[in-house]
Amino acid sequence: MSEAISLLVMAAGMGSRYGGLKQLDPVGPAGEVLLDYAVYDAKQAGISRVVFLIRKDLEADFRKVIGKRYEGKLEVDYAFQELHDLPQGFSVPEGRKKPWGTGQAILAARKAIRGPFVAINADDFYGRESYQLLHKHLLLPGGEGSGEFAMAGFRLDQTLSDHGTVTRGVCVRDGKNFLVGVEEYFELKKDGDKVSGKSAQGVRGEFKGDAPVSMNCWGFQPSIFTLLQEGFANFLQKEGGSDKSEYLIPNAVGGWITQGRAKVKVLPTAAKWAGMTYPEDKQLVAAYLRGLVGQGVYPDPLF
Repeated sequence: MSEAISLLVMAAGMGSRYGGLKQLDPVGPAGEVLLDYAVYDAKQAGISRVVFLIRKDLEADFRKVIGKRYEGKLEVDYAFQELHDLPQGFSVPEGRKKPWGTGQAILAARKAIRGPFVAINADDFYGRESYQLLHKHLLLPGGEGSGEFAMAGFRLDQTLSDHGTVTRGVCVRDGKNFLVGVEEYFELKKDGDKVSGKSAQGVRGEFKGDAPVSMNCWGFQPSIFTLLQEGFANFLQKEGGSDKSEYLIPNAVGGWITQGRAKVKVLPTAAKWAGMTYPEDKQLVAAYLRGLVGQGVYPDPLF
């Protein structure tokens, strides 16, 4: 493998979601945020480079508040998701204020990514095993130009909230554990020893706790950028006139699978996903991380 594997952290929406970078919620014993654990786990898995995908107007604050934490610990680089970063011949429709979703976000990192990479959300905790599985997969020979990607498949019962229902993308796999499709289910909650919810069409679904779900934790080869460039242009042709439409990576990947242009290996992980879907989740996440520190999984402080 000629290039080291990078970690791409999709953080372009961080400022709007949290009301400013300085309002990132500390959840670790020494004031760590979830992003700190992601970078730490990725480094422990063998990833030596992180690229933060942010908004250009947040660059100064992000470097000061977030980026400087990791300088000297691994290579740090930046890429920028901008509303006006469009293929030739397209323009931003009147009234559009926000960028075009996770598909455009990953495409925006094309100049900063030099080889295979793991792509994650900035505000989710994925567990070290997820990074280890993806890192190992991306090192396998022969994947560079084949369009074979990977995703961490989390157990559904490890991604629920005790404080309300959640929406998850439930994975459909073939006999070799390749992804066939992802179907969104809404209002998912524990229902006895099962998990139940409903599809976009309102059809009730019932799943075992170990059903794999996608939490936007991907392993990609650089060949994805060619697919994204073409796919984004096609998306804009059809939906670019809307001020709210989004080019989302799960939808893009699903289309390539249907067309036979990509294969995605589902890598089942028993790691617990943690995030703050509801305000009440923060205390549970903090308690979970304190427990991992107490078990010696993480040092205190983290860095």
